[in-house]
Amino acid sequence: MKPFTAFILKEFRHILRDRRTMLILLAMPVVEIILFGFAISTEVKNIRVAVLDPSRDAVTRRITDRLDANRYFTVRYTAGTPAEVDRLFLQSKIDLAVIFGNRFAGRLQTGEAELLLVADATDPNMAVLQTSYAAQAIRDELQVPGITPPPGMIGVTHHLLYNPQVKSAANFVPGVMGLIMMLICAMMTSISIVREKETGTMEILLTSPVRPIIVILSKVAPYFVLSIINLATILALSVYVLEVPIAGSLFQLIAVSFLFIFTALALGILISTIAKTQVAAMLGAGLTLMMPTMLLSGMIFPIENMPPVLQYLSSLIPARWYIGLVKHIMIQGAPVATAAKPVAVLVLMAIVLTAASLKKYKNKPE
Repeated sequence: MKPFTAFILKEFRHILRDRRTMLILLAMPVVEIILFGFAISTEVKNIRVAVLDPSRDAVTRRITDRLDANRYFTVRYTAGTPAEVDRLFLQSKIDLAVIFGNRFAGRLQTGEAELLLVADATDPNMAVLQTSYAAQAIRDELQVPGITPPPGMIGVTHHLLYNPQVKSAANFVPGVMGLIMMLICAMMTSISIVREKETGTMEILLTSPVRPIIVILSKVAPYFVLSIINLATILALSVYVLEVPIAGSLFQLIAVSFLFIFTALALGILISTIAKTQVAAMLGAGLTLMMPTMLLSGMIFPIENMPPVLQYLSSLIPARWYIGLVKHIMIQGAPVATAAKPVAVLVLMAIVLTAASLKKYKNKPE
């Protein structure tokens, strides 16, 4: 136990005094400007819509058809009950719900017609834009001759789910969690192990009586501890400072966070087995981890607004699935059972990365 503790303390000292990782900041702007040019889009498009239409009259059908024909909207589902709309939101199958009141067409001329737009406000900026686009499109349709109601005869109201106060913190907190975990676990772990290989001390450690698995665990243990501390700090700040409560299960949130930490650690170890120098590790980790995590994980920009090629590439980024899970559990308050796909993807990534790392790793120096 003493060698293991000594190795961990040694690694902590390296973390506190190593400044060479700052070199990665010089390469980031180049990659960032390239990815920003393709990933940034302030236009709202591909809004997935569900329609709840109890009246089913000519006006509601016409509005629904026009929404579906609009280049910003795609009517995916026709719901039968409000419970079905809630289920579609929890399963992340829709972004917006259009709910018509009873006898919509008949009440247009009397001023009693009602229309409710429901949006997922885990991303508040997108929710406001989506409801605004939908409201404007519906108002434009109601100006068609023959169905134009008198001014003020229709009430279009907005209802923002999960984040009614439209706090931007509800959007960036999950992204920051994914970014910090990825940087600490994967990037820093890869640099730490490569540093030992580059200076020649890794060969000494591997030929010592200490088992290689102990050496590896002592390398990743400090970053696992730092990740837990950062996780606790972020959650505490989000709840008590930013006033973003944890709507779902804290246990499930911690469980998926540990799964992501393990996946990131496995990715860092794999990079360390491939890279030969610290510079190569930093450049490789920066290009393959940090920038894609910031730009292609949904942390800053909606994935749906990106070109198809970048959407496919984003599926390979672990942080994309973790950020989605954090929003699902922490912001929406939904159980993790309703987000089986992201969990399954992270589990599969962890298994594949661990197997690849073990296969690539060599117990004896070359």
